[in-house]
Amino acid sequence: MILRILVLWLFLYCSYSKANCLPNVEGLCTPGVTITEDTQIDITEEDKGTEIITTTTTTVTTSTTTITNEDSGDILTGSNGYVSSNKEGDMDIDWGGQGGANMPTGNSCYGLGADKCAQITGGGNSTSTMGVAGMGTTFINTVDISDLQIDNGGEVKYTIEVDKQDAQDRIYMHITGLNGTTSVFSGTDILSESGVSTGYQSYNGSFNFSGILNKIIVEVGGRDINLAVGPLFDDVSVNVFYNVINTIITQQITTLEEIYYLDLFTTSEIDFAQEVFEFNDVTVDDGMVDFSPIEPETEEVSFETVELEIDLEMSFDVEFTPPAPMEMLPPPEMEIPVNIETVEAEIQMELEELPEPEMIASVEEMPEPEISAPEPEPEETAPEIEEIKEEPEMVEPEPEEETTEESQEEPQESEQKEPQPEEKEKDPEEKPKEEKSSKPKITKKEKAATKIVKKIDDKARYDDAAQMKTLIVMQILSNTQSFFDSQATIVDTNVNEYLNKTIEDQYGILFNMAQENTISEMIDAQY
Repeated sequence: MILRILVLWLFLYCSYSKANCLPNVEGLCTPGVTITEDTQIDITEEDKGTEIITTTTTTVTTSTTTITNEDSGDILTGSNGYVSSNKEGDMDIDWGGQGGANMPTGNSCYGLGADKCAQITGGGNSTSTMGVAGMGTTFINTVDISDLQIDNGGEVKYTIEVDKQDAQDRIYMHITGLNGTTSVFSGTDILSESGVSTGYQSYNGSFNFSGILNKIIVEVGGRDINLAVGPLFDDVSVNVFYNVINTIITQQITTLEEIYYLDLFTTSEIDFAQEVFEFNDVTVDDGMVDFSPIEPETEEVSFETVELEIDLEMSFDVEFTPPAPMEMLPPPEMEIPVNIETVEAEIQMELEELPEPEMIASVEEMPEPEISAPEPEPEETAPEIEEIKEEPEMVEPEPEEETTEESQEEPQESEQKEPQPEEKEKDPEEKPKEEKSSKPKITKKEKAATKIVKKIDDKARYDDAAQMKTLIVMQILSNTQSFFDSQATIVDTNVNEYLNKTIEDQYGILFNMAQENTISEMIDAQY
């Protein structure tokens, strides 16, 4: 057995892209769907001696990538479940941190509203826990967002309201993103630098990141340089927008097996196999092959439908008369002159064919008493038989005399019947006319019925519908409905007058004598 493997690697890369998000990308990707298709074709050929099996396996791998941007919501709102009430962004409670701080209310919050707010009161100049220089006071809030299962990057956005009464003061916003203990990103925005008079302002910003993010540290800090009215802030919000990438991979494997038989089957076997597949539904389930016969469409056959079909055939039946065949003239007949000598020779040949000499020879061997016994014979016959016995040499000439006598009579008849050859010549011309008129004529209905029967498929000729149609056609042709309308009566004829007549047999006596002589010889042979 020879096994040959032909592998055709055919990659068809089909991309239907509405999104683009490369690995380790920072920030948000454009939402959309990307479809890619890879096609691989493997061809295996196996030679088993009697047949060659070629197996073609086509593997189509389809990858559907869907990108969406999800929003965590404000992670500093207690209702979202990420922080407790003492860590919310409404700043009703101090988050904790470095340096001095105050939580004023009412008019002490100036433009931030009458509710509580946070105030930076530290005037130092050091580096914060998160690594920001120029810090006197910090508010720090650490939030666990591992439930979001962020692993494809995204963007962290924040908002904060600030009221800085002293232009010499300073305030900043810092956010650090972690993957466990590993820093993913770290960003600092100086909201209002020292020497800038801003008053009340609402700030927002964002920081991009890539990969996995499961923890965020928010730090708000600054300096109260003149130690008069330090920077105030309130209503801090942080939202995490992240990429969600769903990839669905489908693989379709199609196996096509082609068997090339090496002329090892006979025509009848191949025809049988083709007929099996033609008239059966073949299904393969778990290696089991099942053959289900295909039920043919049954045709409703009735007397009316068949009669209508015959009428349609008759209406469309157009007779095309073929051109008359070219008649070849027969070769000229050689006319044989008729005279007395030819007629006598013909009669002589006919007499020689008769069994009369044998009968006479058998008469010679008969004994005398049996010949003289019959009384009803004329007196002339006995002396003729005795002369034959005494002089057997004269037996042969007697038939010649009889034939000559007959021949002398026949020429006279032939002379009287000389004009008859003209009538004989006319007969051959009349006979074909009679034969043509005697042929049965085929009606249009019979032609239509024959066409209907021929239309029946040979393979379906013996099913119920075909048999029923054939019977109905025969019934229509036989006209059984009007069969007994006209009846004829048969009149008996008196045959007695025919029974009284006798037919003379000239050779009957000779046949009887020959049989009696044969029986006598058989009896004598016993002794």
